Amino acid sequence: MNAKIDSGNLPQEQTTIQKVPIKKEAIVNSLTSAILEGVNAKIIEVEATFTKGLPGFSVVGLASSDIQEAKERVKAALLTNDFIFPPLKITVNLSPSDLKKSGTHLDLSVALLIALNKINIDEDGLFIFGELGLDGRVKSSSMLFPLILSLKEQGLIKRAIVPKDSIEYLSHISGVDFIAVDSLSSAIEIVKEKKFDANIQLFSYDADSFNVDDKTYYYEKHYESDFADVKGQGIAKRASLIAAAGMHNFLMEGNPGCGKSMIAKRIKDILPPLYEEEMLAIAKHQFLDDVTPDFSAIRPMRAPHHTATSASIFGGGSSRARIGEVALAHNGILFFDELPHFSKAILEALREPLQDRKVHIARVNAKIEYEADIMFVAAQNP
Repeated sequence: MNAKIDSGNLPQEQTTIQKVPIKKEAIVNSLTSAILEGVNAKIIEVEATFTKGLPGFSVVGLASSDIQEAKERVKAALLTNDFIFPPLKITVNLSPSDLKKSGTHLDLSVALLIALNKINIDEDGLFIFGELGLDGRVKSSSMLFPLILSLKEQGLIKRAIVPKDSIEYLSHISGVDFIAVDSLSSAIEIVKEKKFDANIQLFSYDADSFNVDDKTYYYEKHYESDFADVKGQGIAKRASLIAAAGMHNFLMEGNPGCGKSMIAKRIKDILPPLYEEEMLAIAKHQFLDDVTPDFSAIRPMRAPHHTATSASIFGGGSSRARIGEVALAHNGILFFDELPHFSKAILEALREPLQDRKVHIARVNAKIEYEADIMFVAAQNP
């Protein structure tokens, strides 16, 4: 017996796929900070995520050792201020991940992301800087001034949360609204309540000033030295005046003891007055040399010895390129006494800053460019 089964009459088995909603375990928050690459600032986005799993705390994104050590500082600062460290797997990412990062001023951003992990932080245009102490104090860093000044010159920053200790010199930078904090608790309250009104007034310079074409120029009336101390040498003093008026390079030749060095040291006191951008550029280079500037209206003068190395004069270093004497003389005078005693390599390398007003430092790990708009003064024997 043959039987045929019509498959078309059989009930078809239907398969349905139901979408199961995935519950998010945490909110991914981010805050904005920055780092220095040479003398130029690069914006860094500090991101944090909190997931279920074995509790841990990791920082990724080519972070240097001082940033890795921030994990212990952040933990201690949160625990000593009665904040509960979340028992989750915490991952902090510093974006872009292909850029090497260093600096302790990223501590505050990381701590805020952890303390406010259950709150969605959405605040564009706000930069956060500050190193944390173990007791929750927000400390300053010498890197902050050149960092924020570079961001301002690029038109990238309008407001920032900064340590209260740094306001003494950061208030010189106009066009940025600074919110000063002295503790982690106050920074958390500001971000949580969104109280982003500036609480710092801009600095007003004590130097005498005058205006030309809506630009303010500053100058000092009192100087340590005076051309009245130079007896005779009328031609040399007249040449000094002409050179100083236009920031022209100046070479003096004369017998030992005739007053060459004496005249050179007094030229800086008759140079043209400074405007605000020049004063800030001088201060930025001084901070990069780990020197706290006084923001005076006197142009710098650097006088390296003829035995100084090329790296100390032009800058250099294997892992971190440091600023040199030429860049420290930016907007001022670089004085070479006994010019023929300087090595041929140094004299040949002077062509670049005198021609391009810049110094380029090329190393295996870094390529950096410094501004070096200098007046070159030299003296030699016949």
